[in-house]
Amino acid sequence: MQTVLADYIRDTEHGRAAEAILRKCVHCGFCTATCPTYQLLGDELDGPRGRIYLIKSMLEGEPVTRSTQLHLDRCLTCRNCETTCPSGVEYGRLVDIGRAVASERVERPFGDRLLRWAIGEVFTRTTLFKLLVRSGMALRPLLPVRLAQKLPSRIPRAPARPASTHARKMVALSGCVQPALTPDTNAAAARVLDRFGISLLEVPGCCGALRFHLDRQEDGLDDMRRMIDRLWPYVEQGVEAFVMTASGCGATVREYARHLDGDPRYAGKAQRISAMTRDLTEVIAGEVKRTGTPLLREKPLVAFHAPCSLQHWQKLHGVGESLLTALGYRLTHVPNAHLCCGSAGSYSLLHPQISQQLKRNKLAALSSGMPEVILTANVGCQTHLATEDGIPVKHWIVDLDERLSAR
Repeated sequence: MQTVLADYIRDTEHGRAAEAILRKCVHCGFCTATCPTYQLLGDELDGPRGRIYLIKSMLEGEPVTRSTQLHLDRCLTCRNCETTCPSGVEYGRLVDIGRAVASERVERPFGDRLLRWAIGEVFTRTTLFKLLVRSGMALRPLLPVRLAQKLPSRIPRAPARPASTHARKMVALSGCVQPALTPDTNAAAARVLDRFGISLLEVPGCCGALRFHLDRQEDGLDDMRRMIDRLWPYVEQGVEAFVMTASGCGATVREYARHLDGDPRYAGKAQRISAMTRDLTEVIAGEVKRTGTPLLREKPLVAFHAPCSLQHWQKLHGVGESLLTALGYRLTHVPNAHLCCGSAGSYSLLHPQISQQLKRNKLAALSSGMPEVILTANVGCQTHLATEDGIPVKHWIVDLDERLSAR
């Protein structure tokens, strides 16, 4: 695609990156066919090709309107389009640039600004978020329906962590919301890794994704730098890997190298940490292959929901499914498994109608094979899908730990 960028951005870091990405796009339309929002809304501007056109127009100096911003906001950033694209267009990076430009030129309505600020401030403060969640659960009958539906029906109890220590060590993030909503996830990961002779350490804090995608990219980058400061001592101590129990965090940490490549203080550290980052599915799959254990005696029938951050961002398509099969699970067929469930970080709060429809579609697909349980790999997807009555939704490592412990 031919581009003539405006003076204000042509020779900037964002301008050079955007121009390189735009020149790869041939407007073939393959991406449109797999875009969840285009499938729901039927508007070309709510698909990747249309959004690329809007971003190109902005960067070439055309006026930016609230309508432009809204179409970019409606993007789930699922990156399904990147998986589909035959030309290798880095759409996710391009839409980040487009949103940053739009936010500089269009003032959001006050209510939208307030909601985004509240999400960015509350969700990244684990203690405060935990207090508000538990208070909300106690006051659920008094809350607006939209808010009450977002609260979990119960908070699972975390199992006891292993007391043993091993020479092999890995580090997990506690994350923003996971300690409050699913405290059993990292505990279960520690228990399963212990079976393989690996000690799992834990580092608190936000990976930076939340605020980065809420029109606060500089704040998000600062969150990333703070996380690097927390992780770096473990690099120096020689830990094997940073293992991500939330695929959304893993997708972001794996991109630290790109986000901070222009920062002379953090570029090298970011590159090292990104290179050491692994999703939990990769780690357990490697250990199962190395040792040949553990395998489940029963053959539970489950549906696996592969989060977009796992299959499209991290390009780990099929890894979770192959691992569960190797462990002894039987997997149901999930129609349109490539499509987003509608969680997408804070998207379900900012665009509830689209999010709810995507959730209903995803639950119908996941339930179609009549599984005992729905398994996933990301806290956001898990809590989003679990707000409906029906088949239980769990993190796959929690289900595996429970079954292994019951043997």
